[in-house]
Amino acid sequence: MPDLTLTLTSAPPLAGYDSTFGDLRLTAPADLAIVSLALPLGGEDAAGKAIKSAYGIDLPAPGKSAVSKDGARLVRLGLDMALVVFTHATPDAERIVAGKLGGTVYTTDQTDVWTGLSLSGPRARAALERICPIDLHADAFAEGDAARTVMEHLGALIIRTGPDAFLLLSASSSAGSFLHAIETSIDNIS
Repeated sequence: MPDLTLTLTSAPPLAGYDSTFGDLRLTAPADLAIVSLALPLGGEDAAGKAIKSAYGIDLPAPGKSAVSKDGARLVRLGLDMALVVFTHATPDAERIVAGKLGGTVYTTDQTDVWTGLSLSGPRARAALERICPIDLHADAFAEGDAARTVMEHLGALIIRTGPDAFLLLSASSSAGSFLHAIETSIDNIS
């Protein structure tokens, strides 16, 4: 009887994507891990202390993000909700974050739910303004700012990671459409 044991390997939908469009670079960050944090009612202070101890930074205000000493980005989505976005190659991101926070928050691995694209270059904002209804000017959307929005018809989370750099997150189930929307917008400003 043949051995029908299969070994499945998880891979992000846009793994390995890396393209340059003139002075713009669009990439799918390798080994992107995303873990959601839900702060328990009445346990916000303990959660904040645990986050400060684990990451060396305070949990940012809603709509903001901050980068920890080890390169993890904490993104505050609401009063009781945040994401930890970091580079981690193995499928145990939630366990790592939960271990650091010692049960003070509820954690859920979101890595396979999201797909990510990094867009950088001097015309990045111009490319995103065509498909993103929020004001991305530096005076309105500073480095570290984060917002839920829609790009084309797709829900997205946009984070300004540098003067001309953005991390874009959308549902992994529509990764191809999300990539197409970003590429088309870049082509339209060329």
